[in-house]
Amino acid sequence: MSSNTIDLARRLAELGQKEDAQQAYLMVLQEVSEKQPELEMEAASFIFFSEGDYQIAYTTFVSLYNRGFYQAELMDLMTQAFYLPNVAEQMKRYEQNCERLGRYPYLFRKDFLAFGDLPIKFFPFNDEGYIPYYKAENRFGSYVNFNDPVIDRYFFNDLENPILAKDVYSQYQLEYLTDNVRKSEWVGRENHIYLHYTDWAVFCAYLQCLSIYNLLRDSKQVFLIGNEVSQYPIDFKERFGIDYSKYPVKPVSIREVNRLIWHTQLAAHNGGDFFNEIFYGHPNLLSFESILFDTVLSQIKEYREQLKKKRCKSKLGIQLSQLQHPTDKDFLVALFLETAPDSVHTCRIAPALFFQPHFHNVICEMRVDDKTGKTLLYSEQFDELSKSSIFQHFKYIKTFTPMRRITTSYAATIRFMRNSNFQSSDAVTPDVMAERLLNRSFMVDRYNRLYRDSVLVRFEDGKLNPKATFTALAEFLDIPYTESMTYCSSKDGINPESLKGNVRGFDTATVYRTYDEFANDDERAFIEYFMRDAYEYYGYDFQYYKGEPVDEQWVTNKIKGFTCINEVIEKSWEDNLLSKKDEEQQYEDIVAQAKRVTENYDENRMNIAHLLMRGLRFVNKQGQPLHMMMPLRLDPDLLEQPLYH
Repeated sequence: MSSNTIDLARRLAELGQKEDAQQAYLMVLQEVSEKQPELEMEAASFIFFSEGDYQIAYTTFVSLYNRGFYQAELMDLMTQAFYLPNVAEQMKRYEQNCERLGRYPYLFRKDFLAFGDLPIKFFPFNDEGYIPYYKAENRFGSYVNFNDPVIDRYFFNDLENPILAKDVYSQYQLEYLTDNVRKSEWVGRENHIYLHYTDWAVFCAYLQCLSIYNLLRDSKQVFLIGNEVSQYPIDFKERFGIDYSKYPVKPVSIREVNRLIWHTQLAAHNGGDFFNEIFYGHPNLLSFESILFDTVLSQIKEYREQLKKKRCKSKLGIQLSQLQHPTDKDFLVALFLETAPDSVHTCRIAPALFFQPHFHNVICEMRVDDKTGKTLLYSEQFDELSKSSIFQHFKYIKTFTPMRRITTSYAATIRFMRNSNFQSSDAVTPDVMAERLLNRSFMVDRYNRLYRDSVLVRFEDGKLNPKATFTALAEFLDIPYTESMTYCSSKDGINPESLKGNVRGFDTATVYRTYDEFANDDERAFIEYFMRDAYEYYGYDFQYYKGEPVDEQWVTNKIKGFTCINEVIEKSWEDNLLSKKDEEQQYEDIVAQAKRVTENYDENRMNIAHLLMRGLRFVNKQGQPLHMMMPLRLDPDLLEQPLYH
């Protein structure tokens, strides 16, 4: 590290220029090596005591402590600053948990540790999470947020037997199990949630932070400590005199459904219908085929009107009328439950609602903030979804996005539009090239609620390696991999034709089809270059961009070669204008007018290219950086063919 940086920080501190000194000390922390702990301590201490970014100071203190530096001083500082102001709340929660669990019939061990003997201390880091301190090891652990809305376990893999889960120390996941595993009395068989904790002292320690006492109302949980796991599953009739087989199966109620699987629409002709056909008929899902979002909203509105007029005589309509303040989510669930298979009512778990709200097109915009120089990525369609009360009222959301090779999806879209436009003189083809260049909806804010638990899955993998792909996707979505996922189906039967001329089922023709008559090499090289980060991250090889340097002349030459898409656009505009022309309008004028459309599109494409040549870094409306959605990882042992590239 340059001595100038630390000297500058010290001088600014001496002069009382607090904010500037904080920034200088931040630079010290960025530049300093681990061989200079005294400078780390100086920088972090100044930032902390001058009320700068305490989390940066906190992180540095933890790092220093774990490396063996200044442990006595740091433990005293962190205890006074972070632990003691919050310990009363932790102690109260611990006492509440112990008191309630002490009376709970399905926890068979009651020798709770004294609070001071617990092996872990939890130091609050922010409003959401803690840094654990392990007493016996004299070290701090990694940050933990007990309410992080992520399900990273495969809880519902095997539903032949009651759920058995080991060492679940997530409040969110404990609530997820409680909310989604149906009561034994409702399914007519023993169906408790068996929670196995391997270490009693550690289990007690986590009772400082978890609100387990709030989850015990329906007595769904059985706690097994250490070797008690050998008791799984318990014969409740023999041991407790409860014969659940005498209870009739209870149909799933509207508010039992609180888990949403959002199948997002990345772009047109991206393989969405194929994925819908895989999940259609799954015994643990409520699903429709692809449905327009506007249609869903209209159906909910109509359902509400019928309820107001007391015209809903069905069981679900009656149930809706009995709910206090039914939400749009309640109406959506009712719509899906109306066509649900009988299997969802007899299953151990409440069904998840599988939803692909479809748009005619997904339009994205990019805007540059002149002050920060950052590029904002925005989509009206996704903004509408994120604000929708439907999504806001689901407590548990899993999101997956199919992706197809972008040049293939692009050309397939032009094919569809050309065929559609030739049949209708009213339709004009939009600039599909510009739409694809701007559409980077595979980039997300990983802390956005809708994308916090999300994954991207490639269309080509689903076609070429269906078993590996859909076993992995089932695990991510926490649903069983069932026979229904080994074939494509819809209300029309097995291997339906989603659109006239489309291949059926697992036919791999669409993997290798390049649609050369609908896109040329200049167009596809342009897309590959400006989507190169997505190609590299998601494992697609370049087929048209050859790795040559890209400058303004390259961009200009490529845009001049956009003959395929421009021909389709001009033809659609000519047909549209001809259908409306008056007697005095000449055909040559119409052709020229259509030509001006593509000339304007070329100018806009050049502007987009200039924007993208600044760099492929983007932020959302809140200024948070966007990252690639995590790709679905396949088990190599299940691959039937080499991975597609």
